[in-house]
Amino acid sequence: MKPLHIICAVIGGAIAGAAVGLLLAPEKGSNTRNRIIKILKEKGISLKKSQMEELVDEIEDQIEQHI
Repeated sequence: MKPLHIICAVIGGAIAGAAVGLLLAPEKGSNTRNRIIKILKEKGISLKKSQMEELVDEIEDQIEQHI
C-alpha cells in the first residue's frame, strides 16, 4: 500500500470510530448529528452544508445497518 492510502485509512477509521461512538451515545439525535459535523470539520473536512448533512446521513445509515 502507498503511504497516502495508509494515511487515508487511518483518518477514515478515526472518523468512523468517532461517528460510531457518538451515534451510540445516549443523546438526542440532533445533538449527536451536530457533534459529528463538528468532528468532521475538526478533521479538515469542509463541505457545503447540504453535502455535510448528506455525509452525516450516510454515516448514520451505515452504522444502523451494522448494529
